Amino acid sequence: MLHEDMIHYFERIPRKAHPMAILSMMVNALAIFYPEYFVDSDDSSVFTVMAARLISKIRTMAAYAYKKSIGEPFVYPRPDLRYCGNFLNMMFDSPVKPYEIDPEMERILNMILVIHADHEQNCSTSTVRLVGSSKVNLYSSVCAGICALWGPLHGGANQDVIEMLEGIHKDKLSIKEVVERAKSKENPFRLAGFGHRVYKNYDPRAKLLKEAASSFLSKRKIDDPLMHIAMELEEAALKDDYFVERNLYPNVDFYSGILYREMGFPKNMFTVLFAMGRMPGWIAQWKEMHDTKPFRIGRPRQIYTGLTEAHYIHSDNR
Repeated sequence: MLHEDMIHYFERIPRKAHPMAILSMMVNALAIFYPEYFVDSDDSSVFTVMAARLISKIRTMAAYAYKKSIGEPFVYPRPDLRYCGNFLNMMFDSPVKPYEIDPEMERILNMILVIHADHEQNCSTSTVRLVGSSKVNLYSSVCAGICALWGPLHGGANQDVIEMLEGIHKDKLSIKEVVERAKSKENPFRLAGFGHRVYKNYDPRAKLLKEAASSFLSKRKIDDPLMHIAMELEEAALKDDYFVERNLYPNVDFYSGILYREMGFPKNMFTVLFAMGRMPGWIAQWKEMHDTKPFRIGRPRQIYTGLTEAHYIHSDNR
């Protein structure tokens, strides 16, 4: 549960506010409500409480951000439900339409969160470590990570994929047209959900998500045109030398958005779900950094590559 005073914060937030903005604000607000945990201490129980609080409350904050956006009353968490079931209930239950938790949906959401838990020194993880290296509290460090994740080149990429697929479907573009547009240097169009800074082959996470999406749609007899487009696009790209030579394979964002969409999550919640999944990884990275001795504040090296000599021209002669 959130502190009741925190719930009043939501009352003054504009309904059009992006859930990621709300999430970062509320996580940072934990620093206001629990300042007693900021003392640098070797007592492991202090960290354990902070970590458990963040991993647990992130669900409530995310669900409340969604409920605020659609004008529905907040649903309090239930101690009898498991992690993902509790979140789904807070998201979709309402006084006029009680929500029944789908065990398969709960299982898939759990899998998605685990898949996103940690992944090397990406932008948001590096941000959490760098901000935390000043010895600021865990809540504010994670708040910074959420802001970094929000960007379309990072956590927002799965939303870009869905919007790309929707555009292809709306404009009735053929897969051949889409591939040619992606290969053209003159065309600003780029394939979202392809390529990765680390993986130079098929992202194993994408493989798991593709299988999960196919199974989920098949069991419910859902004929999703976006899934068809995604699979045809993947097949075409994997056979095209242009993409193969550049190691442009589907990444974790390519199929996750389709799953989120079919599970009932709106597009502006996709990155929030990413943040929920990444929370344990951020916390573990923060702790690893704080346990490293001697402790040092982060300071990335900057190498000057500009002019070695510059001639000053007096203002009268300019």
